[in-house]
Amino acid sequence: MLRFSSIGDIVLTTPVLRCLRKKYPGAEIHYATKPQFADVLKHNPHITQLHLLSSSLLGFIQQLKNEEFDYLIDLHNNQRTMVIKWLLGIPSFSFPKLNLKKWLLVNFKINQLPQTHIVDRYFETVAQLGVKNDGEGLDYFISKNDALPDHTLPTTFQNGYVAWVVGAKQKTKQFPATKIIETIQQFATQQIPVALLGGQEDEPTASEIISALPDLPIINLCGKLSLNQSASVVQQSKLVVTNDTGLMHIAAAFKKPTICIWGNTIPDLGMYPYKTPHFNFEVNGLKCRPCSKLGYSACPKKHFNCMNQQNTASLAEQIVAVCST
Repeated sequence: MLRFSSIGDIVLTTPVLRCLRKKYPGAEIHYATKPQFADVLKHNPHITQLHLLSSSLLGFIQQLKNEEFDYLIDLHNNQRTMVIKWLLGIPSFSFPKLNLKKWLLVNFKINQLPQTHIVDRYFETVAQLGVKNDGEGLDYFISKNDALPDHTLPTTFQNGYVAWVVGAKQKTKQFPATKIIETIQQFATQQIPVALLGGQEDEPTASEIISALPDLPIINLCGKLSLNQSASVVQQSKLVVTNDTGLMHIAAAFKKPTICIWGNTIPDLGMYPYKTPHFNFEVNGLKCRPCSKLGYSACPKKHFNCMNQQNTASLAEQIVAVCST
């Protein structure tokens, strides 16, 4: 199976892996991806072997050729995987990316995309192999060594907390720090603990939030944890509040109630949380949205209304409602 990026996209392929294993329990199932995403898959029991593309594509293809595979499943379908399929020369099944329809939606706001989650479209790719969706959702596996140590979170977090993902790969997918502060202020009297998650690059955002709310139970974990340790924080949380990013799909794998804050992307692109309770927060009616299927380093229109016009009162109300159940 081929899928070279990124975290969320790879997590979304896990139901196919599981159902392949159910259909063909004695088969070897190999997965090809990049080294930086190995942690997403290294504990997955349905994978026989990981192949990691680090440098030479031709050398990597020779490595794959040496395995003498019977079939190839391409759930990425880009120029690189086209070369791999061509040089391996074995029967293959390729995911239709619907790039033209995405282009029409982004550029002309003409939505001809099927109202189908991308996971279900992945299963259309393997239908000829007799593989069917078991409906059990996404998978994510972490080892005991990656589990959140008991001393990581304060005792005030032991009765439940919100895991708030402040980061995302592109800036136009990120809920601004000022809006996060505004939201948390509106449920401050509830004293709901909040764990801020993200990479090292998100640490300044998290520090800004904590500095503005010094008396509230908020902890900054940005840049302090590995991906799988962050996944453990998500797994043990009561609620996940997240941008459109990889931890959103990891939350879905753990069946966590999730609040998704959408900026330049939209759920209609087919990558909303799969098979888990979730609530979408987005600013509808903006003529510029979606402006990209991926995102930008800054709002092309300069106003960033897709995030700046988010209703923080409604968002805070939903957080309290979920945490109260």
